[in-house]
Amino acid sequence: MKALREKIQEALISALPITAIVYIMSFTPWFDFSKAELITFTVGAVLLILGIGFFNLGADLAMTPMGTQVGSGLSKQRRLGLLLGVCFVLGVLITVAEPDLQVLAKQVAEVMNGTALIVTVGVGVGLFLLVAVLRIVFKKTLSELLSIFYMLLFAASLILAVQGKTELLPVAFDSGGVTTGPITVPFIMALGVGVANVLGDRRSKDNSFGLVALCSVGPILAVMVLGLFSKGDMTYTVPDYTVSSEIFDAYLHTALHTAKEVTIALGLIVVFFLICQFTFLKLSAKKLKKIAIGVIFTFIGLILFLTGVNVGFMPIGYKLGYSLGALPSVALIIFGVCMGVLVVLAEPAIHVLTVQVEEVTGGLITKRSMIFGLCIGVGAAIGLAMLRIVFDFSIVYYVIPGYFLSLLLSLFVPRVYTAIAFDSGGVASGPMTSGFILPFAVGACVAINGADAVLRDAFGVVAVVAMTPLITIQLLGFKAIITSHIKERRAMQRILDADDKQIINFM
Repeated sequence: MKALREKIQEALISALPITAIVYIMSFTPWFDFSKAELITFTVGAVLLILGIGFFNLGADLAMTPMGTQVGSGLSKQRRLGLLLGVCFVLGVLITVAEPDLQVLAKQVAEVMNGTALIVTVGVGVGLFLLVAVLRIVFKKTLSELLSIFYMLLFAASLILAVQGKTELLPVAFDSGGVTTGPITVPFIMALGVGVANVLGDRRSKDNSFGLVALCSVGPILAVMVLGLFSKGDMTYTVPDYTVSSEIFDAYLHTALHTAKEVTIALGLIVVFFLICQFTFLKLSAKKLKKIAIGVIFTFIGLILFLTGVNVGFMPIGYKLGYSLGALPSVALIIFGVCMGVLVVLAEPAIHVLTVQVEEVTGGLITKRSMIFGLCIGVGAAIGLAMLRIVFDFSIVYYVIPGYFLSLLLSLFVPRVYTAIAFDSGGVASGPMTSGFILPFAVGACVAINGADAVLRDAFGVVAVVAMTPLITIQLLGFKAIITSHIKERRAMQRILDADDKQIINFM
């Protein structure tokens, strides 16, 4: 209970800024929030804070230990076929069950078969999880693999553009963010740590990161390949973001629906873990009890968090965007930057990532510096996304130069920074981005360009959010190198000065 209180206090500090800014805006003449909307948002904020607290504690007790134990247990078997087979099945199962992917499938169902999309994306994640594990086994450089696969992405983008399917590109790049959600990220990251600890070398801390990065590439390629063979025009209908006057019924209905989705997602992971337990893990009853308690906390946290976001934050996000769309464009862009900085603090998986990074790197990369880099990156991302809505241009003008710059930076920074940066991109684009920022972008787009432009201009915001941390985190690494060189030169200069003084004194 003490640990839970500490987690909830941390969540309160994280969620308070974005909650406060909504209340402040409600007192300005540009935002006309009804009493029902403010009450719904308040309840959603409370659920979000409790949800983050429960989830973070559950991740510490269950998701991270489960992933680490499975990764190390499989690696100790020294059977590569078993390791790859289990990782592929794991990648497919947890991706198919990811709630954010279900939302994406429903939104493009008029063009693509929803079931086919989900299965294709699941296979894509499974295959790239194999690639990620093989990278650790054969000790390959992450930047080299990412360069190859992003070149394939750019080539596929050009083919889609030639076919006149450019409106599919934002959806494809968004899919890379939604598939690495709060359920899969802790497990996959811990799996990498477990495999690297057993099969890695002296660079095991570098190799333990990068699984999320590679697993984010698979869905993008999968959707692009599926789009190459799809027929028809991309259409999108703006959802009804009206707040229900029956607040209790709205929350109860959403909570029950969310509980069903989370039960399926966590259930697949738990069943998979139990199979591993009975076959080769053989963990003690004490450890299993701790993991079971952690699963319960994770289950409760995800239901509270997702319910609060879907009911309380999505309508407010849409109305904020729509209202700002009627103001000068500068106000929309500046507000977007501020929202990006605040929203990333409320992403539940961000806290899991930063803690794991600080532990694995032995404090070399602190939680504070990671959060600072992510805030700057995501803030810039939302500002750029609003700029794209205002001037109505393709997302390729962001993603191609952005990923080229990211890959270029990977040649000059320590490998651990590159791996962490690309992992951070997938983690930063979590449910708060799809549940609050995406409706915000949709509202702004409807106000400025109309509903017909939503698929072209509003979608892609998740992709930009996933891209900018790649640059900012690697810039932190570049800064660390320069700082280290400066300190070394100063230390050397002090030694030389001391030697000169000794010579002079001797003479």
